[in-house]
Amino acid sequence: MDEVKEGVRPKTAERRDTVKEQHPLSLSRRVYDRTLRGLLYLCAGLTCALLLFLIGYIFYRGLPHITWELVSTQESILNDTTGILPSILNTVYVVVVTMLVVLPLGVGAAVYLTEYASNRRLVAAIEFATETLAGIPSIIYAMVGVLIFSQFMSLGKTLLAASLTLVILTLPTIIRTTQESLKTVPQSYREGSLGLGSGKWHMIRTVVLPSSVDGIVTGCILSIGRVVGESAVLMFTAGMGTTLQNFFSSGGLLDSSGATLTVALYVYAKERAEFDLAFSVAVVLLIITFVINLAAKFAGGYLRKK
Repeated sequence: MDEVKEGVRPKTAERRDTVKEQHPLSLSRRVYDRTLRGLLYLCAGLTCALLLFLIGYIFYRGLPHITWELVSTQESILNDTTGILPSILNTVYVVVVTMLVVLPLGVGAAVYLTEYASNRRLVAAIEFATETLAGIPSIIYAMVGVLIFSQFMSLGKTLLAASLTLVILTLPTIIRTTQESLKTVPQSYREGSLGLGSGKWHMIRTVVLPSSVDGIVTGCILSIGRVVGESAVLMFTAGMGTTLQNFFSSGGLLDSSGATLTVALYVYAKERAEFDLAFSVAVVLLIITFVINLAAKFAGGYLRKK
């Protein structure tokens, strides 16, 4: 009897599953599911449509006014030229310097908090602090940058002071995104690597970090977007000049100051009411942001393959 019952139970379970599959959902449940699915598609469609409209309108207004003279010269009253080349170079300089400083600091801090720190209360306190710092308005960081880098460290209004201020601004984003990415790596990867004789740092460098490259790249892209779109910090710490800087001269990195594309966009739109030129600057800014983010994605893919 026991053998018969054991043989019957699977068939009975299969019959019950078949009956459940044959019974359709109730009308109210189907209406509920279709309504939620429709709202989801509607929200996604509206978001994509709004994004395409904004980008399309910016390109429609700004692209006809982009010339080679605009992107290859500097503004000069004597030569009667209106160029944004200094702002383009200043933007690239600020992004590169900020990322070169913030990435090692942010990734290193995230690795320590996730892999080495043993005091859970201290880790929780640091995580809470980084989340709080990520939500502080940028004008507060601007005042801190002026006080510490421009005055206390005597850097003045320079691009270096602006870059160091942006390092403080973007550091919480890098730490939190990298830390959450490290937490998604399965613990079995770590145990397998250690079981094969790898040391702690060798395991992190060859197993954990390559497995979390996507999260690190995401944090890098988010930080680049905030650096490129920042205006308050740059106005207070980098100035609003439009003169072409010589970054490779003696003291060029310390003495150079000027407006980035975001600050130039504000000046042309709000102070000079040159909206056609402002839209042209916006198009160049979008293109530069896209190229930098694309380069970050390719770099992440290359590191993932290695």
